[in-house]
Amino acid sequence: MISVLHFSNTLVRGGAEQHMLTLLRGLDRSRFRPHLVCTPEVAEKIGPDLPSDVELLPLRLRKPSDVGAARALGQLLRARRVDVLHSHLFYGSLFASPVGKLCGVPLVVETPHVRERWRHGLKSRFVVDRLAGRFVDQYIAVSEANRRYLIEEKGLPPQKIVVIHNGCNVRRFTPHHQEPAGLRQSLGFGNDDPVLVVIGRLEPQKGHRVLLEALPAVRREFPAVRVVFVGEGALRAELEHQVAGSGLAHVVRFVGQQSNIVDWFALADVTVLPSFYEGLPLAAIEALAAGRPIVATAVDGTPEVVVDGATGLTVPPGDPTELARAVCRLLGDPSLGEKLALAGRDWVLERFAEDRQVRRTEALYQLGLARRGHLVDPRPELTAGGHR
Repeated sequence: MISVLHFSNTLVRGGAEQHMLTLLRGLDRSRFRPHLVCTPEVAEKIGPDLPSDVELLPLRLRKPSDVGAARALGQLLRARRVDVLHSHLFYGSLFASPVGKLCGVPLVVETPHVRERWRHGLKSRFVVDRLAGRFVDQYIAVSEANRRYLIEEKGLPPQKIVVIHNGCNVRRFTPHHQEPAGLRQSLGFGNDDPVLVVIGRLEPQKGHRVLLEALPAVRREFPAVRVVFVGEGALRAELEHQVAGSGLAHVVRFVGQQSNIVDWFALADVTVLPSFYEGLPLAAIEALAAGRPIVATAVDGTPEVVVDGATGLTVPPGDPTELARAVCRLLGDPSLGEKLALAGRDWVLERFAEDRQVRRTEALYQLGLARRGHLVDPRPELTAGGHR
């Protein structure tokens, strides 16, 4: 039995945590024994969705002075005889991967998830990343764009990087799902009001403010348009203030984090993803699996899901004029939206199903362990640096 421990030190639940859940739910229990170490904040949010056989260990390890937490992680790794330490996001790997190597964990894996557009100055030179990378045996890039970023900008060794696209339970979504009775009315929307739905954390990365800047132009063509922001985050109060100051309080609704995400997709005439950067956005995969038309920014791995003119429409990031134009195009041509959405559903069913992600990750674990003399019978689905 291969003991796998996933590690995260984020403080909010987002796409990386959903990625972990997909793996923790899907790993073959006849071969893998899963554990999760994360901050108490995320443990509280993610705990109810974890399978009952996944050991959840809350731990805060976010700064060099957290020596006690680092020691506790080391003790866990030894006590559980962990074979694979899999950290998520660079900041998590920065603290966990060295501990893993010092404790003799056979295979240390990092999934960086996103392009770190927030970096400036010395941090943008990635010196620390390359130093910390000496403790990492294998990187998982969630998109081809993510792989290029890790090689061309971070300067990480190409032979350590394998692309495994994010996946989700695409069969959970269907174009035929109906919005719950009374949902539209509970939001104060009319039966015929066109609705834009944005699903994502209320953080600068996700670009909600750009959609708010685009909204007046959309309303000139579609005065009855309404917007729903699904998600929580640090910008909620600021965005609510922006909405109130723009006289849009009757147009925009903030509904917080929602578990019944299928219902909110069913409400949408158009879904919008105005991000400034992404890895490979699960929200886009889910929107297309639900058969909803989408407008997204052409950043990082997003065009691998939302193919402009084929599965949706893409626009430059931070451009409210182009965003408004694309949204109006879909609202004004429902047949185009339906055509793109149906093609998009076929696209994601073929390429972004969670089973594909899980099986390829299992193969990576086994191949990595086999190369280090800790496992025979490596699976053939992956080769280091490969793209299959």
